[in-house]
Amino acid sequence: MIRKSILLTFVLSLLVQLPVQGQEGLFTDEIGRKVRIPNSPKRIVSLAPSITEILFTLGLREEIVGVTDFCDYPEAALTRPRIGGFVNPSIERIVSLKPDLILGIRDGNRMDTIHRLSDLGFSVYVVDPTGFDGVVKTIENIGEVVRRREKSTEIIRTMIKKKEVVVKLTQSLPKPKVFFQVGSSPIVTVGRGTLGDELIRLAGGRNISENESGSYPVYGVETILSKAPEVIILSSMDTKRDYFNLMKMWRSWRELPAVKMNAIYVIDSNLVDRPTPRVVEGLEAMAKMIHPEAWGEKR
Repeated sequence: MIRKSILLTFVLSLLVQLPVQGQEGLFTDEIGRKVRIPNSPKRIVSLAPSITEILFTLGLREEIVGVTDFCDYPEAALTRPRIGGFVNPSIERIVSLKPDLILGIRDGNRMDTIHRLSDLGFSVYVVDPTGFDGVVKTIENIGEVVRRREKSTEIIRTMIKKKEVVVKLTQSLPKPKVFFQVGSSPIVTVGRGTLGDELIRLAGGRNISENESGSYPVYGVETILSKAPEVIILSSMDTKRDYFNLMKMWRSWRELPAVKMNAIYVIDSNLVDRPTPRVVEGLEAMAKMIHPEAWGEKR
């Protein structure tokens, strides 16, 4: 009887050590890396504000054990432990948090950081959202790796429905020329292939820099005057900028069609720069700036 008890204890100890089927899965991240991720990660570190926002939108909270100093939305993100900067997070701080999943982004995080964390044995999944469809795909992928597929599907369905409404309301209207300013010293705009450029097109406008080869062209005032934008949208990405004076500066160029049409606006950069579910809110806001008449509004 004693021998049977000892044998049973031995067998049970072996079973405890065996990996449970489905305990972890092998995923291919958005830059082609194979990553093993545990089932339902419980300790997640986010290396970007957009990723943090997506995680909270998916219903995660306690599972998020580390975020960057720039993660400020939703408000609950401000309560999570900080790991340092977006480009230069503290490896030591991340290690101390003992994450079972780290989520990074190609456009912002250094690959050196990704490789160092991977070499230390952490599961590091990297996203690379490009354009509206890329944002949707990233939300789907993150939902998959954190096992929130149903919630991500719901979010995506809402985003696509809202986008389709905007496109339907504006697609038959004229395409006014739009200048979208994202930097002031020097003056920087969005070029072909950027999220901002796509949002302008989806909102029923035509980007004045759509034919530029660079992603973020630098323009002089003379060039902008020659392109004669009919709508000017200023991104709020620089929180120290005085938008009253910036708008006043543009309004001093009375020959600009945008000035004549009273079509100079400021938009929350977090709605149009961050690849998150809120990007569709940015699209709606931009569409109302470009085509207020589609919503029965006046400038």
